[in-house]
Amino acid sequence: MDQLSAHHALFDRLPDVVYFSKDAGGRYTHANQTLLQRLGLPDLRALKGKTAADVFPAQLGEHYWQQDLQVIHSGASMGDLLERHLFPNGQSGWCLSVKHPIREGGKVHGIVGISRDLKGPATHNPVYQRLASSLAWARQHCTDPIGVADLAQHATLSVAQLERHVLALLQLTPSRWLLSLRLEFALGQLASERTVAQVGLDSGFTDHSAFSRAFKRHVGISPRDYRALQPAKT
Repeated sequence: MDQLSAHHALFDRLPDVVYFSKDAGGRYTHANQTLLQRLGLPDLRALKGKTAADVFPAQLGEHYWQQDLQVIHSGASMGDLLERHLFPNGQSGWCLSVKHPIREGGKVHGIVGISRDLKGPATHNPVYQRLASSLAWARQHCTDPIGVADLAQHATLSVAQLERHVLALLQLTPSRWLLSLRLEFALGQLASERTVAQVGLDSGFTDHSAFSRAFKRHVGISPRDYRALQPAKT
């Protein structure tokens, strides 16, 4: 097994990590088993040569593909992206994504990337036991106008201490975690009859524009387009 094959085989053993490589056109050249399973594809041959726009829901796939092309054309990495991934097999979840250009002779000829699932905290962790009641309070009040300082006060910690503990426990800063809670609430509310603007306000955003920007940045499509992806009620 050569070094590249060993590298690919390693990522096949990580069920909570999506791994891929793509050529200069943003077409898949490799993907690990996790991505293939989540796309509902039998093997790599069914994915090779396709772009994200070909295999993900229309608006979302176009967003991922444009990200790929931005990395390829700019030669600059995209790192630590908080994203909500929606897969054709119905799975979804928050992840942290990284995309890097692949260079050869100083020229970008593709990209490589990973998306790591964000899971709940380990409940046996002493830090979790210390913060459990405050995290539960934040989940209950995430749609209220609370911020990191309020969470720190509830936990009787300084903001710096809270930042350190929450990052170690949840792999996110407190502010990004609160944002993910609000967006998660909004995802559920978009299945209701409420207007998009009302969903944004109900989810704790100050106005419709702020909600739409945050939603598109982290989910990949607009709230209206996300609503259109949901199955019609019978």
